Amino acid sequence: MYYVIVNPASKSGRGRQMWTELEEIFKEKEISHKVVFSKGIGHVTQVVAKLTAPLADNPDAEPIKLIILGGDGTMNEVLQGISDFDRVWLGYIPTGSSNDLARDLQLPKDPLEILSSIIEGKVTRTMDIGLLTYDNPPGETSRLHAQEIPDTRYFSVSSGIGFDAAVCEEALASRFKNILNKLGLGKLTYLVIALKQLIAARSVSCDIYLDDAEEPIHLDRFLFTAFMIHKYEGGGFKFCPAADSADGVLDLCVVGNLPKPVLLLALPTAFFGKHYIFSQIKHYTASKVRLTASMPLWVHTDGEVYAKSDSIIISCISQKIKLMM
Repeated sequence: MYYVIVNPASKSGRGRQMWTELEEIFKEKEISHKVVFSKGIGHVTQVVAKLTAPLADNPDAEPIKLIILGGDGTMNEVLQGISDFDRVWLGYIPTGSSNDLARDLQLPKDPLEILSSIIEGKVTRTMDIGLLTYDNPPGETSRLHAQEIPDTRYFSVSSGIGFDAAVCEEALASRFKNILNKLGLGKLTYLVIALKQLIAARSVSCDIYLDDAEEPIHLDRFLFTAFMIHKYEGGGFKFCPAADSADGVLDLCVVGNLPKPVLLLALPTAFFGKHYIFSQIKHYTASKVRLTASMPLWVHTDGEVYAKSDSIIISCISQKIKLMM
């Protein structure tokens, strides 16, 4: 039995039609399956929580095979609902606007090819995930996520605080994003909004503690820090070219006291992973990071922005999820 989560709004509303085409494979091969269509923010998490809850009470229960048809945000919602990662197998068919997870996994472009491979079951792998913990109670909530914010949140691709999260927060509510998606230019959403956010960015200081270090990395002014499980973020920005999703550590891209005109030059180089030629952009690795900032800033997990915070803890959980590919 396969359970399929479909985000019908993905691909600018073409997600449902894509599933109609993919479902033919299940019918042709007479494979048992159940499908659930996402009804909005938080619905996928509720569905997955209900589906996987029996696993906690029954150690002999069969593993659940769950296929996600959506973007990085849909995968993020799925992670929040899983009660037993050891007995859930995930398949992922990307239909989002950024698809950074699929990009790093080097999944085929053809959804039919991905689904056929998942069903054949010949390729499986395990993957790290990240865990965001708000060290202080979250502050201001985002426009789309105004409900009560949990203290922790998983992520599969990346988390970030500062400039990159502010870009995500605006992109989530942007009509411009929907227009570009329909034109097949969704990747430009983040670049255009990034330029706008850069102009408005305020001067903020921070301290970054790597693992158990007592002395922090102090920055009098920083724009953002990205905590990466995978190489890409924001629709193809290769912020951490060395990131390995199975090495048990986070890769950090820390952008410090970089003049705004220089950052305008640096941003395009990040598509190719060449931004470390700028001395104010640093790369670090750690299994656990605590960051404190001089003022609350937007925080994202896989591009989903829930609240601002001035103190967060980011951890890498090694080999946490199982993927069917």
